[in-house]
Amino acid sequence: MKLVVLDGYTLNPGDLSWEGVEQFGDLVVYDRTKIDNQNIIKNIGEAEIVFTNKTPLPKEVLINVPHLKYIGVLATGYNIIDVETAKNRGIVVSNVPTYGTNAVAQFTMALLLEMCHHIGNHSKAVYNGQWAESLDFSFWNSPLVELDGKTMGIIGFGKIGQATAKIAQAFGLNILFYNRSKKSELETQTCKYAELDDVLKLSDIISLHCPLTEATEGIINHQNISKMKDSVMIINTSRGGLIVETDLKDALNSRKVAGAAVDVVSIEPIEKENPLLDAKNCIITPHIAWAPKESRNRLMQTTIENLKAFLDGSPINVVNK
Repeated sequence: MKLVVLDGYTLNPGDLSWEGVEQFGDLVVYDRTKIDNQNIIKNIGEAEIVFTNKTPLPKEVLINVPHLKYIGVLATGYNIIDVETAKNRGIVVSNVPTYGTNAVAQFTMALLLEMCHHIGNHSKAVYNGQWAESLDFSFWNSPLVELDGKTMGIIGFGKIGQATAKIAQAFGLNILFYNRSKKSELETQTCKYAELDDVLKLSDIISLHCPLTEATEGIINHQNISKMKDSVMIINTSRGGLIVETDLKDALNSRKVAGAAVDVVSIEPIEKENPLLDAKNCIITPHIAWAPKESRNRLMQTTIENLKAFLDGSPINVVNK
């Protein structure tokens, strides 16, 4: 059996092992595959099993790889794959859910704490001699924010949203969450469901944890930002397309939004023309919330389990049933 990994470097830059996948057949691992249909088809070749993280598998590719029987997504999101064409051609597509829940929730709070305390900038100021030159025993060069008693609005209350809420409440934050299903059973004294408009109006911090769909695309836009508090902070560790980036830039530069921190942007890697690069008080990290070794190891192990289940005739985590 021939197996191909189209873009293995991001999952495994050398600190993990493909041994668990190799046991099932003749494995070829490409660190990266050029995003061109003919090149993708060439790299797949006669493989029956293909793994992809962000290399797209559109209809034009899927109809030209007749041996393909199974696609393993090395991620949770699978919008890069034409799942309907795969289904019509009898190709099973499995993803890896929940592997990065705790990592992304932790990173969300790291972004929030950085916006509140500007730790990196203050450390840099010390090394640049500003503390040594200070007339006082301490100094700060940007506002500092205490979280206790404030409200975090969470848009999308799946596993990552819930994990974020759990950590946030330990900092004394009250939670308002909006989700397409109300999930009343998850409400507590400090964690309440609210309609989207109320989340936008009442929150001091808004954190995005929803999938990118037609309903959520551009959910952070000029109209919705206008409903928010002037001091609001916005965090996005989900998908870049949830934000109209020009609108957020304008809101940051006018100080309508006090700060933003995003781990994802609309086009990745980020383009030099991305509007957020010209925004004030905006932290941008390179899509790494999911990437601790512990998280990537879970992804690898579930990938192996998904493949074994498929070969045993009982596929799991199938997204195109």
